[in-house]
Amino acid sequence: MTSVSVVYAFLAGIVPAFVWLLFLLREDAKNPEPKRLIALAFLAGMGAVLLALPLEHMACLNLGGCTATPTTPVILAWALIEEVLKYLVVAGAILWRKDVDEPLDFVVYMITAALGFAALENALFLMAPFAAGQYMQGFLTDDLRFVGSTLLHIMGSSVVGFALAF
Repeated sequence: MTSVSVVYAFLAGIVPAFVWLLFLLREDAKNPEPKRLIALAFLAGMGAVLLALPLEHMACLNLGGCTATPTTPVILAWALIEEVLKYLVVAGAILWRKDVDEPLDFVVYMITAALGFAALENALFLMAPFAAGQYMQGFLTDDLRFVGSTLLHIMGSSVVGFALAF
């Protein structure tokens, strides 16, 4: 794996998440959140990936093995692990602060953490094709993850955010 492929994978994972983040922040323009907390939530979401990887591997081993096609219990365990970790990192880093002063803030920070999670997860998914020199496959994978997995992370975390807001 070359440093160029790592940079391409990292950029291809992060740039789409930033596109969604800019859209989110534009929607919250009337009462914007502090940029430092937005950055912290994004980085906390990225950190949640590092916590999720070993837990998801353990779930994979304990619920039917790590195969090319994961079983339904494995997929459900991965989803639970990811959503709980995203909530825990946001709760630990953000939600206790005085800047969280309106119900919509919970949603904004949860979605921001989800975007950070998706950014690093997407970058990790892109490492293999870019390292193998399959840049077109990597960019096609990135396009699918930009719409598919990134939106799924946003939706899952927004549900948690709305539940906290209510």
